[in-house]
Amino acid sequence: MLEKFEPLFLDFIKREMQQDLAHDLNHVLRVVKVAKSLCHEEGAKLEVVVPAAYLHDCFSFPKNHPERATSSLLAAQKAQEFLEGLAYPSEYFPEISHAIVAHSFSAKVKPKSLEAKIVQDADRLDAIGAIGVARCLQVGTALGVGLYNAFDPFAQEREWDDRQYCVDHFYIKLLKLADTMNTASAKAEADKRTVFMKNFLTQLGTEI
Repeated sequence: MLEKFEPLFLDFIKREMQQDLAHDLNHVLRVVKVAKSLCHEEGAKLEVVVPAAYLHDCFSFPKNHPERATSSLLAAQKAQEFLEGLAYPSEYFPEISHAIVAHSFSAKVKPKSLEAKIVQDADRLDAIGAIGVARCLQVGTALGVGLYNAFDPFAQEREWDDRQYCVDHFYIKLLKLADTMNTASAKAEADKRTVFMKNFLTQLGTEI
């Protein structure tokens, strides 16, 4: 069934996604790829996971918007309207909507189903590892955030502040994401990606 719908999901997200440097089409394609892999490993329903993964960012407020935390709820509503227009099987709508709402870090919604856990895990995995390093630096540059504090890069005598320094964001959020993974498969992958980020920071430290 999904074979006929996937090209339509892709066309929709290409048209409707409000792209930024960290949330572009490549991000969606990576989340879909990882979500499918987790789905197979964990025995979840592709009919829920695949549309939710494609459509999870079909609406998003900008990074520093005051209503940022409501983005996933609005995305879920927009996604359901789209799926209704496609005559996608309506029995999956509640689970797809929940997975989209719960994927967001800022929304702070606990995923209740295996499928929602997988979509959240796939999205968070895309924030760490090599791609996580690249995305962090891209977003920081776009927001005018410096790479590190010249006098105290690893906050030995100050508070972490990721509104000022990209390196601080690793310690405030990214290095902690592995502990938030819901599924065993995602946790194993997150641990590998976290080791990569720690190695990057160690190397950065020796260079500066």
